[in-house]
Amino acid sequence: MKQLIKGTEPASFSQWKNEANVEWTPTYTTLQNPLKKELHDSLLTEQNFSCCYCGREVGLTDSHIEHFRPQSLYVPLALDYQNLHASCIRATTPDTPLHCGHLKDNWFDEVFYISPMEDGCELRFRYLISGEIQASERGDLAASKMIDVLALDIAYLNNRREQAIRGVFDNNFLSEASDEDLGKIIAGLRATGNENKPAFSHVIARYAEQLLAS
Repeated sequence: MKQLIKGTEPASFSQWKNEANVEWTPTYTTLQNPLKKELHDSLLTEQNFSCCYCGREVGLTDSHIEHFRPQSLYVPLALDYQNLHASCIRATTPDTPLHCGHLKDNWFDEVFYISPMEDGCELRFRYLISGEIQASERGDLAASKMIDVLALDIAYLNNRREQAIRGVFDNNFLSEASDEDLGKIIAGLRATGNENKPAFSHVIARYAEQLLAS
């Protein structure tokens, strides 16, 4: 899972919600373009155009506005900007299963969940050189549940993460890298304000952290 740092909601979205009166109540269903597109753009921009769950690159056409707590179950949060993210919209190929937000759908469990806004949420997951994802702690049932609910361990994502990891941590690097080298990778990818981070940058940073701790 990729940790998110929420920004300020678009002014147009705030203004639209503030137009509520005794005769009209704003709802997610009545949110239409261009306001909805502006909201979607804002979410993508603050997430560096990556999915809030798996971290793969996404844009307007292959992502959707995700309600972390489903609007069908948490009606008051349907227009709460803190509850809105951008997530994968569909399978990448006909034979690839759904994952992330569209697979999660209306699921939520107030006990076994991890929010992408939770400080340190990325540390609750670890990655193998093969790209496979696991809970960092065997007893972390919430981490295991999120992997299952979001299908973060499907072959498509494992393969993409493996490419990202091996693209940095090849055999030559692993044989020569110092703790300082690993620290520089972590610092660069964890730095806020860096808009040029590669897809799965959080996976690369996490793998470097694992190597540093080993």
